[in-house]
Amino acid sequence: MNTSQPEAPQHDPRRLPGLLADAGRELLATAAGLSDVALAEPSDLPGWNRAFVIAHVEGVCRAMTRQLEFAARGETVDFYDDGHDGRNRDIERRAQRAAEEQLNTLTDAVSTAVAVFAGVTGSEWDSRISYRDGTVRDGALALWRELVIHASDLGLRRTSLDWDSAFCHYLFEFLTARVPAGTALKLQPLGEQPRTLLNGSGTPARTVVVTGLLQDIAAWLAGRKPLGGLNTTAAADGVDLPELLPWPSAMAPRG
Repeated sequence: MNTSQPEAPQHDPRRLPGLLADAGRELLATAAGLSDVALAEPSDLPGWNRAFVIAHVEGVCRAMTRQLEFAARGETVDFYDDGHDGRNRDIERRAQRAAEEQLNTLTDAVSTAVAVFAGVTGSEWDSRISYRDGTVRDGALALWRELVIHASDLGLRRTSLDWDSAFCHYLFEFLTARVPAGTALKLQPLGEQPRTLLNGSGTPARTVVVTGLLQDIAAWLAGRKPLGGLNTTAAADGVDLPELLPWPSAMAPRG
């Protein structure tokens, strides 16, 4: 259940290529000029340095490009060769490269993926891909998430406070899947109408109210540390933020 939703430009496929182009430019500008030393420094993702973040983004871009290449032929292909194990091996391998090579291949991967999505028209947006057993449009939204969020994860000039309103409200929609069963999350972004997230049907056992900046609420839902404070209550009493369910998997379930 979602209430009081603002206009959502991401629901119009004609606007998706522009969103991807903007996000790609921002990520590449953020990463530009990083040295070997800077790449080896910790990112804002626990356990990953900046080289690992960049290697991951490159891998996602290449995987998504391949999804579209197969979709254009009416076929599907696994998102990553050898699943999560293959993904992790590729990230580890790519992260060991020199800074110049890493940034050049990142630029190539991001630019290629953005260009491929820019060429999608009409019913092609509904073509099937293996990513989350979805469509090309779902793939575009996934790439938008990856580019915007990981640009912030680099811990450089961009932070979650730079996420715009449309992106934050989109994350509320997508990350409803992380809301624990039996809990209704009533989100109250400062200066905006409240919005309630409920994962599944039925009457929730409790309602947790989360109040704070729009970007901080979105960052928390995305598993990132809010840069400001969040106030959390249930039945008017102060409570801890609830533990969220895992991030929705990129892999389609195997039958």
